[in-house]
Amino acid sequence: MKLAVFDFDSTLMQGETLEFIAREYNLEALMKQITTEAMEGKIDFFESLVKRVSLLKGAKEDKVIQICKNLPYTNGAKETITELHKMNYKVVCFSGGYETATIPAQNHLGFDAQFANILHFKNGEMTGLLGGEMMFSDSKGKMLKRLQKLLNISEVDTLVVGDGANDLSMFKYAAKRAAFCAKPILKENANIVIDKKNLSELLNYL
Repeated sequence: MKLAVFDFDSTLMQGETLEFIAREYNLEALMKQITTEAMEGKIDFFESLVKRVSLLKGAKEDKVIQICKNLPYTNGAKETITELHKMNYKVVCFSGGYETATIPAQNHLGFDAQFANILHFKNGEMTGLLGGEMMFSDSKGKMLKRLQKLLNISEVDTLVVGDGANDLSMFKYAAKRAAFCAKPILKENANIVIDKKNLSELLNYL
């Protein structure tokens, strides 16, 4: 058995979940600015996460769920996951984003498990608060080590794919490190670099 771990926002999905939600409330430009700074490693991931979610306090739960069910998945994502399964990979999604998006994505794309943060809703609205196990810059690396131990899979048999600075912590524990349409900070630490927006390009390196 082998292990493949994908980031969600801007990797399995084309864009950032919160930016799609923010568009409905005329906050997309501000959200995009904070997201870009976080993905480039210019500001702390946790601080950026808290700041971005707080901007959406009051957003309607039903609207958020509707948006998250209709996000645009990356070209080749489903086909790539299907092929990885044929190669005896367990395919997992680690997201600094939210279960409202990754659970529908799992149903559509067919990966085996997802680990993401959770938006807090009360009385049908976002409270601006969140929780979860993917809230810090080193969260993905820590979770990857736990999965490797649980599944008895070595770094040699591990593939990780991401686009931003919060994916760096995964790169330490994987032999195959793919930067997908990524920020420079991630490309510098990758041994697979894909600049074409089609995830099936990854299969050429396996």
